[in-house]
Amino acid sequence: MAEERKPKKTDEKKTTKTATKPKPTPNTEKKTTQTKTTKPKATAKKQATPKKKTTTKKTPVKKPAEKKVEKPKAEPKAKPEKKEEKPKEEEIKDEEEVEEEPEYKVKKKPELSKELKSSLKTRKQIKKRTPEFLREEWFRYKRVPKNWRRPDGITSKMRINLKYRPAKVRVGFRGPKDVRGLHSSGFEEVIVFNAHDLEAINPKTQAARIGSSVGTKKRMDIEKKAEELDIRVLNL
Repeated sequence: MAEERKPKKTDEKKTTKTATKPKPTPNTEKKTTQTKTTKPKATAKKQATPKKKTTTKKTPVKKPAEKKVEKPKAEPKAKPEKKEEKPKEEEIKDEEEVEEEPEYKVKKKPELSKELKSSLKTRKQIKKRTPEFLREEWFRYKRVPKNWRRPDGITSKMRINLKYRPAKVRVGFRGPKDVRGLHSSGFEEVIVFNAHDLEAINPKTQAARIGSSVGTKKRMDIEKKAEELDIRVLNL
């Protein structure tokens, strides 16, 4: 006889799991209801498209502008007038001293021709590009001064005019002949030792230079005489 087939045993654990499910909390029930949506069944007829809602904007009603009432401004309080203090004697003296200051006088200039004026300009241009002539090896020894002396040594490199040595005094650096020896202002210098020497000076082209050995008393006399004769003094 064929053996009778026994029914398969179902796991008791699985059945218990499926049977007992935890109850949803009230919050979860709301979420499930919101998320679940029932799709409409497909029908043969086309569904009617919903009409768009027309919204009418309400126009705000403008209120009439209220006129501002200006408040009367309070008048400023009058400040008490300060009593005028009388100036002291010292302040009056200072004001008098300021008023008595002498005005600046323009220095006198010579009467020169056009040729002399042009040659003075060229002399200035030449002087700008001329180097400072210094003595040979003035930097080597303290006993050697900077004032110019012509190099005359047998082995002197400056005498041979080598390039790495400083420039020598030459004729090419000289200025125009007609302006040679004149002051930078254009006057011809004349040395004066007393007030009588000023009488021999031509005030249009010549200027006075007071000697170094003249004292203060004679200097003051020379200044007064120079103002009378309208002569320029170069070293005042």
